[in-house]
Amino acid sequence: MNYPKHGLAADEAAAPERADWTCDQHWERYTAAEHAVWKTLYERQMRLLAGRACDEFLAGLQHLPMSAATIPDFAPLNRTLKQRTGWQVVAVPGLVPDEVFFDHLAHRRFPAGRFIRRPEQLDYLEEPDVFHDVFGHVPLLMHPIIADFIQAYGEGGLRAQRLGYLPQLARLYWYTIEFGLVQQPNGLRLFGAGIASSFTESQFCLDSDSPHRVAFELERVLRTRYRIDDFQETYFVLRDLPQLLELTAIDFAPLYAHIATLSELAPGELLAKDQLLQRGHQRKARPGAEPIQAEN
Repeated sequence: MNYPKHGLAADEAAAPERADWTCDQHWERYTAAEHAVWKTLYERQMRLLAGRACDEFLAGLQHLPMSAATIPDFAPLNRTLKQRTGWQVVAVPGLVPDEVFFDHLAHRRFPAGRFIRRPEQLDYLEEPDVFHDVFGHVPLLMHPIIADFIQAYGEGGLRAQRLGYLPQLARLYWYTIEFGLVQQPNGLRLFGAGIASSFTESQFCLDSDSPHRVAFELERVLRTRYRIDDFQETYFVLRDLPQLLELTAIDFAPLYAHIATLSELAPGELLAKDQLLQRGHQRKARPGAEPIQAEN
């Protein structure tokens, strides 16, 4: 499941209920069929993620009021989350404008779609639903490192937007918070929400010989386009989660100016200086599909 951008331009989306685009979750309106979809998704991911997801993700899941029984009610979820890291989940009708998205993150509010996919959409969805947003993202918001990094990313997103470098910064979010891998003492593990909430990609990212797995390097990531139409051709691997927090001390403005003088890189392109954990054979991506750059 791949999602093309943080949000839609205001004129591309329905008029919001409120100026900040939040809305009531209306948990009581979920149908039995919608709770059943959540149950199916939750149970199959839980069977799969032991030994695949990073320790911090699994620990976050354990301590949240979340189960297979029903779609989570954001109110009790937020009581736990706010006590742990000061974050809260706010319901939105779907994708929101970029500046709204970043402002929420900068104030420790995570926008989550309140709708859930239909049964025929279990393995592919064009925009994030409550399963991707809550199951995929919220467990790691329980961890102080991710909590601080995503707040800093929201602040950085507002600056990047003013400077005209939002597409470059979006690649950092994509290749970490959505599709990141991390080295842990017990081996390579996934932590990105786009992987953790996907039955197929949570297997592909660790098991397949097709993708490249490259040690994370900030400039490299900011230059690298990504796919929205298929599995990732390259996964970037953190040495540990604290590496993300190191990024918050960097002034990105000079880096943006520097990479503006360099060529952009295709999703599956390798550089001589890359620290390769695995060179993939690149045969898994859908034949004939062109790499597509998401607009952010």
